[in-house]
Amino acid sequence: MKKSISFLGMAILGGALTLGGYKMLFKDQIVIERTVTNPIETVQTNYTPTYKHVNSVESTTDFTLAAEKTVHAVVHVKNTAIRTQVNPLDIFFGGGNGQRQYEQVGTGSGVIISADGYIVTNNHVIDNATNIEITLNNQKKYPAELIGTDPTNDIALLKINADTDLPYTPFANSDAVKIGEWVLAVGNPYNLTSTVTAGIVSAKGRDLEGNRNIESFIQTDAAVNPGNSGGALVNTRGELIGINTAISSKTGSFIGYSFAVPSNIAKKIIDDILEFGKVEQAILGINVDISFKEEGVKVAAVLEETENAKKSGLKSGDVIKKINNIKIAKFSDLKGQLTAKRPGEFVDVTIDRDGEVLVKKVQLSKTVERYISSVFDWELKDLTKKEKKQKSITEGVKIYKTLADEKGTSLQNFIILSVNGKKAKTAKDTALLLDKLVSNRYRVIIEMMNLDGEIEKYIYR
Repeated sequence: MKKSISFLGMAILGGALTLGGYKMLFKDQIVIERTVTNPIETVQTNYTPTYKHVNSVESTTDFTLAAEKTVHAVVHVKNTAIRTQVNPLDIFFGGGNGQRQYEQVGTGSGVIISADGYIVTNNHVIDNATNIEITLNNQKKYPAELIGTDPTNDIALLKINADTDLPYTPFANSDAVKIGEWVLAVGNPYNLTSTVTAGIVSAKGRDLEGNRNIESFIQTDAAVNPGNSGGALVNTRGELIGINTAISSKTGSFIGYSFAVPSNIAKKIIDDILEFGKVEQAILGINVDISFKEEGVKVAAVLEETENAKKSGLKSGDVIKKINNIKIAKFSDLKGQLTAKRPGEFVDVTIDRDGEVLVKKVQLSKTVERYISSVFDWELKDLTKKEKKQKSITEGVKIYKTLADEKGTSLQNFIILSVNGKKAKTAKDTALLLDKLVSNRYRVIIEMMNLDGEIEKYIYR
């Protein structure tokens, strides 16, 4: 028993000595950490790794091919206009005739659309120009001939004669352009030649002024600045989808929005200028209900004087939803579709008639031109060959409508033969002449043929 107690005492003493020695040699506390591995949580997503579709992504974001195709077909347009400035001091002091002529120079861009040198630009780029000069991307310069213009749609057609075939940009179908699609704007902003910017199509069928007289524009966020007007808006294949025309800005510089005339409209205008020398506007032959605020365009009335109105099958109250499978959400959509087409063409018009969806094949009519003398309140109309033959006259203009009758005597359907001795050849020229004479306070003598075929003279002071 005593031996057992002494062994136990020795063991305890040994352990104490060992512990004391350990603490003396190792003063720092040792901490053993245990890392517990938790299972990884798996989350399902619809994400597709990019590397699996490298080729498709590169094809939509690589603009080098489109830029290379377009940059050589976009030109610098310089227009020179001769202006006359009046100095009243010269007249007062007798130092001259009071007039001084000076040159005003404007610049913009243009797009070569054929190898033989036809160029499309904006009308406002060359408006009132007495001399037009084209500079190619290779710095060669050529004088340009003005072939024709359409101020309403702000399009002009020029022609240069080069020794060789020129690089050009082919037209694309602007109806097929989608919102969100990548596009390039190519032009010469601030005289910086061959500038390329990129963006997306932000909207289509945009009406800048909020009224029915402005065309249907393509809106993009590609940077466009002064000097870009008349330049190219192209898709990633380098095809022309629009002519850059305007920016929305309070400073005159780009702030995020730019607008282009769709290529389908520009091409139709160019074809008309080349074939007819002027633009042929196609119409459905309807009046539009501007109070209609829902999606579509509501027919207010069908115009009886248009050649195809009775055959159209359209009625008052119809809501136009599509033209040839192109959605019509607002009037500018309809205007854009009609501007891109010619009188005589047939279109499929999808309408909503009291909840029933119908498709009418309509032949487009030629626009009815109206010539009004605002001073006399007369609407004038050119005589047809048949009418001239019936009246045995070679020239004359009919008073088609009178908005205000003189002393209760209606002059409707009277024929104006001459104004102050000048023969009345066209309704347009006669209306302008009448208003000009009155505004300059001239006495106006009008020779007319009444309904009985008798010649009468009317004097207006």
